Amino acid sequence: MNWYLKVLKQYADFKGRARRKEFWMFELFHMIFMVIAIFLDVVLGLADTGVGILYPIYLLGTFVPTLAVTVRRLQDIGKIWTWIFIGLVPAIGGIWLLILLAKDSDQGENNYGINPKLAAA
Repeated sequence: MNWYLKVLKQYADFKGRARRKEFWMFELFHMIFMVIAIFLDVVLGLADTGVGILYPIYLLGTFVPTLAVTVRRLQDIGKIWTWIFIGLVPAIGGIWLLILLAKDSDQGENNYGINPKLAAA
């Protein structure tokens, strides 16, 4: 949960690097909260036409932090932010982006700063 809160505190911080653990722990809690929002929409009867109001509000509220942590994660492996658009390529783009996001950090310092793994140790 601390990783999720850390990303939210860095709401629009696109500078620096985000280690693999930070990104994936954020994504785990992000998915859990999305499921909870959908569940609450259904239970509270807010999802009459398929989509309730809580889910889109949650997604809008977390769009910028999700984008920021993804950009920082790409910078951690030495890629520029535009690599996020690889996910738009049909069929293989999402898989390639997933592979990039799962890749281990660049060792030492790169153009975006020191390795956060080493800074945390």
